[in-house]
Amino acid sequence: MCSRFLIETAVISLLALSGCSQGTASLSRAQNPASAQNSTPDVIDSALDPGVDHSLVTSDPHVAGLLENPAAVQTGMRLFAQYNCNGCHSNGGGGMGPDLMDDEWIYGGRLEQIHQTIVQGRPNGMPSWGGKIPDEQIWQITAYVRSMSLPATLAAQNGPTPSQTPAALPRDIEQDAGWAAPDDATNHYTTTVKGP
Repeated sequence: MCSRFLIETAVISLLALSGCSQGTASLSRAQNPASAQNSTPDVIDSALDPGVDHSLVTSDPHVAGLLENPAAVQTGMRLFAQYNCNGCHSNGGGGMGPDLMDDEWIYGGRLEQIHQTIVQGRPNGMPSWGGKIPDEQIWQITAYVRSMSLPATLAAQNGPTPSQTPAALPRDIEQDAGWAAPDDATNHYTTTVKGP
């Protein structure tokens, strides 16, 4: 019995040590965003991390299929209603969830960032839909969500329900480099605020 205990202890120790080396590799990638970006090109780092003044953004190949594609936006509008996104976002006008018709994007207004928000969810309300909704449908919802704040969509509103005539996404919509702190923010996430 004593030798069995020693063997089990040795096996557990080896497993624990092998896990430590994997943790070190992921820690070094987390400390060096450039290497993490190269190893996982579909990840968008948010500037909500201290010391990062602007998002590091990657491009996803799905985006090209959504630009200037009114069918994707229309399908996204239908899916937005079917999955009851209206329940929180009120046809884009805001409610329990944020307004999607203005130009203020809490977690970034690029298509990749909106997709990431839908897939992963966000603290204090936005559930994670990754694995629950097919990815192609999430991309279509993403196109519709982004189209809600386009001037062409806002100008086409002709009734009490907003965002019912969404415009296709123009190619220049992807010129935005990602999230940045608003100009009137008290902390731009690049400075340290010291107390009294």
